[in-house]
Formats: sequence, C-alpha cells, structure tokens
Amino acid sequence: MQEYPGQFWILIAATFIDRLGAAMLFPFFTLYLTRKFEIGMTDVGVLFGIFSLASVAGSMTGGALTDRFGRKGVLIFGLVMSALSSVLMGLTERIELFYAVILLVGVMAEAGGPAQQALVADLLPEEKRASGFGILRVAINLAVAIGPLIGGLLATRSYLLLFVSDAATSVITAIIVYFTLKETWGHAADREGAQSVRHSFSGYRHVLRDSAFIWYLFASILMVLVYIQMNTTLAVYLRDSHGVNERGFSYILSLNATMVVLFQFPITRRVTRYRPLIVMASGTLLYAVGFAMYGVVSAYSLFLVAMAIITVGEMVVSPVGQAIVARLAPEDKRGRYMAMYGFAWVIPTAVGPLLAGLVMDNLNPAWVWYAAGMIGVLTAGVFVMLEQRVGRSRWSAVDERLSILEQLEKGRISAHAASLRLEGVSEGEWARLGHAPPDGVRQHLRIRISNMATGAMKVDLRLPLGLVNTALDVGGQLSAELDGYETEDLRELIGRSATHEGALHLEVNGERVEVMRE
Repeated sequence: MQEYPGQFWILIAATFIDRLGAAMLFPFFTLYLTRKFEIGMTDVGVLFGIFSLASVAGSMTGGALTDRFGRKGVLIFGLVMSALSSVLMGLTERIELFYAVILLVGVMAEAGGPAQQALVADLLPEEKRASGFGILRVAINLAVAIGPLIGGLLATRSYLLLFVSDAATSVITAIIVYFTLKETWGHAADREGAQSVRHSFSGYRHVLRDSAFIWYLFASILMVLVYIQMNTTLAVYLRDSHGVNERGFSYILSLNATMVVLFQFPITRRVTRYRPLIVMASGTLLYAVGFAMYGVVSAYSLFLVAMAIITVGEMVVSPVGQAIVARLAPEDKRGRYMAMYGFAWVIPTAVGPLLAGLVMDNLNPAWVWYAAGMIGVLTAGVFVMLEQRVGRSRWSAVDERLSILEQLEKGRISAHAASLRLEGVSEGEWARLGHAPPDGVRQHLRIRISNMATGAMKVDLRLPLGLVNTALDVGGQLSAELDGYETEDLRELIGRSATHEGALHLEVNGERVEVMRE
C-alpha cells in the first residue's frame, strides 16, 4: 500500500462509497422501469439513449471544466447532482416526466466522471497507472459485490429505498472529497470569463485531430457495445426467457464483482507485461465467448460460467484500456481526453439497449447474444489491426535512426549532428498506443573549452556516449565546433574519462579543455 500516495487511497475509499449506492440501484434499473411503467425493452432502450446523448454534454462540459478549473470542484458538483438525480427518479410517477428527468440526469450527473479519472492519472506516475486503475476497479467491484445483495433485499420492499440509498452515498462521498482530497491540478485558471471557457472547449479540436486516439475510441465503442448488455439487457432477458428473478440475477452480478475483488490486482500485474492492444484483443475475445453463451445455454450454472468468462475478460481489458488513454492524453488536456473516452460508454449506452430491445420485442431474444459474440470477434480484429499500425510506426523510427547512425559511421556527419538528428526522430502518434519505452539511463560526454585568461566559454557540448564511441572508432568527427581541437591528446582524454570519476582536463595554447561523463 505504501507504493501509492495517501490521496490515492482517499479517492479509492470515496469511490467505493459512491459506487456502493449505484450498485444497489443500477442492476435492477431495467426491472424497475419495465415493472413500474409497464413498458417494453424498446422503450427502455429509448430511455437509455436519451440519457446517453444528454451525458455527452455533461461529460464534455465536465472534461473542459476539469482542465480549466481543477478536478476537485467538478467532482463534488457531479456527486451532488447525482444525489439529486437519484431522488428525482425515485419520486417520478409518470413515464412522460421520467423522460425529462433522465435528460437532466444525463447532463448534470455525468460531469464528474472525467475529473475522477484525471485524478487517478494525476496522482500516479505512468508506470503505476494501469495498477492504479486496477485498484480502482477492485474498489468499484467490491461495491458491486455487496451492492446487489443489499439492493435485492431493498427492492423486495420498495424501489424508492434504492434511489434514496444511492443519493445518500453520493452526498457522503461529496463530503469526504471536500474535506480530505487535495486539488491535483496545478494550473488552475488565472483568468475568468466566457473567453477562457471557450478556450477550454476549443481544446477538444486537438483531441479530435489525434487519429490514434480516435481509432482506439472506435474500437472501445465496439467493445463496450458488447459489454453494456450485462448492465442493461441481461436481467430482463434472464427473467423473461429463463425465469431468473432479482435475487438470482444479483448472485450472477455478485460473482462478477467477487472475482474482480479477488483476482483483479494479480491479473493486472501480469497483463501489463504484454503489449496493451494484444491484451485488449484477448479480453474482447473472452467477452465474445461469454456473451454468446447466453444465447446457447439454459442452465443457471452455465449462466454463472458465462459470467465468469466475461469477468476474466473485464479484468484484462479495463485497467489496461484506461491506462492507454492516460498515456495518450497530454497533461493539460487530460480531462478532455477522459471526457472524449466517455464516448466509449455513451454511444453504446445510447444504441445498445435500443437495438437489443428491438430484437427482444420482435425477434428471437437469443439473437442479442449471437450478435454480441460476432461484434466481440470483430472488435478483437480491430485491436490487432491497431497493434500492427503501432509496429509499423516504430519500425519506421528504427529505420530512420539506423540511417543516421550509418551516416555517422561513414563519416558523413559528426557525432554532434547525429545527436541532434536522433533527438528529432519520433516514433509517431501511433506508437503511444503501445508500451512506453523503457526509462534507460543514457550516459553523455560533456566537453567544455574555455579561455584560461578570461574564463570565457568557447565550446560546451553534451554528446551521447554511444555516438562519441562510434565516431572515435571510425575516425569520424565529433563536432564541427571542435575543429582544431580534435588531437590525439583530446581522444586520449576522452578514453581516460571512462574509468575516472569527475572531470579531466588539459591545457593547450592558453585554453582549457575539460572532459567528463554525465
């Protein structure tokens, strides 16, 4: 636990409390809607679509404000709005009013999502982010393991208790965040007014021009289109087609959550060793198998097996997927990237339940799960394609570096010129979808030449040691600035520096030549 800062653990605890209330309510939400208002799954899909479209505005506004005014205030606002929204939904008695309430919920309650994810990325260094998001998922799923069991008991008495409980946990979380969590954003706005806010929203243009991110977002949308059926369609399908009641479904969800609590962290540690996009493809294939099983099997024990397969896929893809986004996002645009990544949930939530509802109301309901399997296989193929694009981008950079080194070896350029060109070689935007390059310690050679009488510095070079060695081996030039100084004495001084701590120097014609390794 000491690997992670105390503020991170406060965020984890606050998230658990908030999600505990949501976990009591959300698994039974479609059951509540179909029973309370006597509507079919197509109408439920329309409601989810309205919520998702409204949440676009809420999430994008929250992302822009997160980058402009900081994380903490936006997160508290989202929690308070979530509490008010839950109470409103529980008290609404007419379906016509519920449409208006769900629109308000989408706009207001989703504003805090980008702030929460940006906080995790702010609090942890890059090498710990995948594990950090894994811990966040453990907290969420610990809530999901407990929440449905409590929610199942409350739902048998009154669904209003579910909505009130969700509101109470959001308020408690907001109080904890206000008094204990520190602001992590060090660039809070020093200007106010409409122009500054417009400038914050204009930052979304940068996100939309990031083709690597957009393609990754597209693949994520397809993946979540499959996964979202677990939280929207599965409960009604199992009730209507196989007679599984609320308590039976709560056990299936609790299996999912319990597995995450027990195995998420060790699985995250293992999968982060591998190429992220291949990990995403593997997890999505498990989604395809697990969800397709619901269209084939009919025994309750096999429903549990299918959920176990889905959960393994979920534990593989979720922390890695969020860590990829955190790496793609520049620090000053992290909130906006997280908000745009929210489209990976917004669009499937808008489209998935509606399409599934049309199928369930008009065709064989099993086709929902056949389609989920096919989309899962397609999505895995998209992730593999993106991995190939990453490989091509990196090999192109390798070829460019080899060309520069070849010119150095042939004496066409100096070690200094080669260093400057190598610094300008980038693996390209697509490489950001892969593993971060290792933080190897590169040794450099510092060469300084100064006038002994005046102390004025005439030459100050810092060259990568590998390039210096290559230039010396082939008798090439170190730098044009050293013309007239590259004598046998200088080369001997450079050679001696390999086994000497500190600086070595020689004096030539009233000038001091100093060499040291850094």
